[in-house]
Amino acid sequence: MSARNTGAGELFAALPEADEAAQRRLHTRLAAAAAAAGILDVAYRTVDTPVGTLLVAATGQGVVRVAYLVREDPDRVLEQLAERVSPRVLRDPAHLGLDQAAREIDEYFAGRRRRFDLPLDFRLSHGFRRTVLSRLLEIEYGSTASYAAVAAAAGSPRAVRAAGTACATNPLPVVVPCHRVIRSDGLLGGYAGGPENKATLLALEAGAAA
Repeated sequence: MSARNTGAGELFAALPEADEAAQRRLHTRLAAAAAAAGILDVAYRTVDTPVGTLLVAATGQGVVRVAYLVREDPDRVLEQLAERVSPRVLRDPAHLGLDQAAREIDEYFAGRRRRFDLPLDFRLSHGFRRTVLSRLLEIEYGSTASYAAVAAAAGSPRAVRAAGTACATNPLPVVVPCHRVIRSDGLLGGYAGGPENKATLLALEAGAAA
């Protein structure tokens, strides 16, 4: 069969498959070039943990998003980042902020870290929800607080339901510890990563703090 009569599919089938390691190296170079050129606004990577794989994204200001991929579709998470932060989103595991985030998350799940030292970008939360997130950072490792207590600490004692919504929509779970907020009757309440993962995190902290 002549080249003129060969179908495009057969031509491409004859080409060797791209080497995965080469693809990763190319992607790394592209990410570095994008960052150097100032055209990378949001970098992301995934981190494997005992509660499932987390997608972690960062801007120049800090970690902006942590998502449980067992509960959220990664494509949708990236679409939301593109819509709400910047369309210039790229996977870049070597990004300095993401490397630190992955290391600290690993240390947390190993019981060696009780407080995250990461710079955080809170631009995905506003108003009362943003205030609630700042109060969550004050709940000590191994401790819990009620939604009512968090609402009061945020300056609106009657806004218990709104405090619950702020926790449920926390864009930075694990790092900003909404898992430490429980119901006044002692029940766990909801959680972005699912009730079983909330229980796992609380048990982890209780064991390490003992």
